[in-house]
Amino acid sequence: MSVMKRILIAGTGPTSVQMAVSLKTHLNCCVGIAGRQSVRSDPFFAEVKKNNHVLRADIQNEQHRKLQGECCIDHVFHGYGSIHGEWDTVILSVTADAYIEVLTQLKDELLHQLRCVVLLSPTFGSCALVRGFMMERHSDAEVISFSTYLGDTRWAQGCPSNHVITTAVKRKVFIGSTHAPSFHLEKFGELFGQLGIALEVMKSPIEAETRNISLYVHPPLFMNEFSLGIIFGGDLPSRKYVYKLFPEGPITQGLIRSMLTLWKEISAVIGKLNLEGVNLLKFMTDDNYPVRPESLTRHDIDQFMHLEAIHQEYLLYVRYASLLIDPFSEPDPDGRYFDFSAVPIPRIFSNKEGLWDIPRMPKEDYYRLKIIQGIARHLDSACPAIDHFIGIYERTISETALSLGGEPLSEAFVVQSFDKDIKRICKEIQHWRNEHVEK
Repeated sequence: MSVMKRILIAGTGPTSVQMAVSLKTHLNCCVGIAGRQSVRSDPFFAEVKKNNHVLRADIQNEQHRKLQGECCIDHVFHGYGSIHGEWDTVILSVTADAYIEVLTQLKDELLHQLRCVVLLSPTFGSCALVRGFMMERHSDAEVISFSTYLGDTRWAQGCPSNHVITTAVKRKVFIGSTHAPSFHLEKFGELFGQLGIALEVMKSPIEAETRNISLYVHPPLFMNEFSLGIIFGGDLPSRKYVYKLFPEGPITQGLIRSMLTLWKEISAVIGKLNLEGVNLLKFMTDDNYPVRPESLTRHDIDQFMHLEAIHQEYLLYVRYASLLIDPFSEPDPDGRYFDFSAVPIPRIFSNKEGLWDIPRMPKEDYYRLKIIQGIARHLDSACPAIDHFIGIYERTISETALSLGGEPLSEAFVVQSFDKDIKRICKEIQHWRNEHVEK
């Protein structure tokens, strides 16, 4: 079978639509989309059927016009068990904690056909997890990890349909593969080049997975007393915001200190795998959101790794203070810049199944941290900050579940171990260390 000629996208969210449009437009390959049967996905399938398999992606900013387009996808599968035909590549466009759940539903015949499994939005350890699963099924399929999805894509009308809009696009995305050399990496490089996005190839998938800013900043921002009190607090008199300084938001000296400690703990785990760590401040400014040089000098950014902790804390605080407004926006007649930091802290909600549910942040961050905690313990690397974030989160969901006694709750309110995933990951990491680290 040819490579990257028949691509199956697993997942029915906005990112799946954008990827399908990009693949059809720029690689001219056969594309199918599959998703589970659920109350959440039913509207998507209905709209795609109504529009004769035509998908549309629009953009918010003209400079991203290469992502704009319309296509007719070749196949739509309502339920993973209904997938048929030959597929050489599957792109997992679902949350990282759902990878094994999706792969388990695919028929063995399909799994054995696959030449490549692509993880669109993995977390630290996701490639090891999927690689271990595939090896257990006697498949040597290449596994590719992106650092993160290419931007911010949402439903154009605010609800599932065949139409999405991409509002932001990253300047650079990192990628790594279990196989080298890799024709798949070449094809993705070709695709991202046409989309105007830099694609940097790392030495391994797990190294690409460390280049996700969410790993380092989401737990401190969302898993603290202030933010959790908003998320799980029910009706409150006023909004609070993720990226604002206290009292409008959670950012305090203590939060910045915990962010720095978390970065150092994750860096220690990365170091035990003999991988290159991340200069946190440089990663924040060069690969995510820049600030003006008057706020942070190039020297401070480049030398961040070598500074004393108190100096590092100061620079991180300055960085967040400098992004309270968009420093590159045009001020209005009153001198006010765009309120860049006014991202509301989300709250628990009733989902489409009628169950109380927890927002994606911090629900996904809980899974990320539990996996990193498991890897750290396997590598005998201390992680008290990670333990603290997990502890306060688990205590909060347990207390909230009790307070909502009798009301229908999603499984997100259950304290979980994720032991099966952690064991698979650690087993694969140990194999990798034996080959690459401990020689």
